[in-house]
Amino acid sequence: MLAYVLRRVLYAIPILIGVNLITFALFFIVNTPDDMARMQLGVKRVTPEAIEKWKQERGYDRPLLFAPQQSGLSKITQTIFFEKSVKLFAFDFGPAEDRRDIGEEIRARMGPSLALAMPVFLVGLAVNITFALLMAFFRATYLDFWGVVLCVAMMSISTLFYIIGGQYVAAKLWNLVPISGYDGGLDAGRFVILPVLIGVVSGIGSGSRWYRTIFLEEMGRDYVRTARAKGLAESVVLFRHVLKNAMIPILTGAVVVIPLLFMGSLLTESFFGIPGLGSYTIDAIQAQDFAVVRSMVFIGSVLYIVGLLLTDLSYTLVDPRIRFD
Repeated sequence: MLAYVLRRVLYAIPILIGVNLITFALFFIVNTPDDMARMQLGVKRVTPEAIEKWKQERGYDRPLLFAPQQSGLSKITQTIFFEKSVKLFAFDFGPAEDRRDIGEEIRARMGPSLALAMPVFLVGLAVNITFALLMAFFRATYLDFWGVVLCVAMMSISTLFYIIGGQYVAAKLWNLVPISGYDGGLDAGRFVILPVLIGVVSGIGSGSRWYRTIFLEEMGRDYVRTARAKGLAESVVLFRHVLKNAMIPILTGAVVVIPLLFMGSLLTESFFGIPGLGSYTIDAIQAQDFAVVRSMVFIGSVLYIVGLLLTDLSYTLVDPRIRFD
């Protein structure tokens, strides 16, 4: 197991390097520092002096990859690539365009993002699996038919509709919760309960249909027919055998949302004014803060790779027969 983990970690290094190189090329070769300066300064006829001043203040006046005028290691370290890309591997994100430290902002915003994303993930997973099990248990009945119809209808509705409708009904008409904002400590509950509810409801359609497909596929396998032939009740077959064997594809699908647990929900955090990583990314895109966007892309890549590793390791908990060589 340890050898497998080490091997997977080593495999992740070239992947992160590749993501880093692609990100660097997009931000500094396709979109040069001169282009960034013109967009940040916000004027059509900006002077060359203003561009050079902007680049010097942010360290964009250095060579891209190699500094021949320097000596020793400075030929590599005194470059934009080292300062803006290589340091990301040490989680040194540097300052944003507004001079705030990106690392401190990320640490401060992780709490609100997790307070929103964790309940949505856990409650949504439980609700979707339960609803899918009910449709699978009553398959080929009116409950299954109308359940699928409901799922398709909910999938067809935009998340924005759930957000705006929930804010209007629960916050404005009924005054049950604040319409937006966030507070720390126990008071955070009244601010996140509506976003959590909307996040769970908006995901029922796609999640339940996906899990229903998995359960129905498992119910057609030989071991299920054998269990029924032994006289086991349908509920026992479904919950003891089908659900257990369906956990591997469920875990595989769950890895997709692991980065969101830390990165936050872009739409939800923005509409509800929650100071998480999702709203931080949206604000950075709108402000054309390229340093923040680069950092969030790198963090997302790291979290996705970590999620893949954790998913593979969790297979051994679901099925002890799985071994990693």
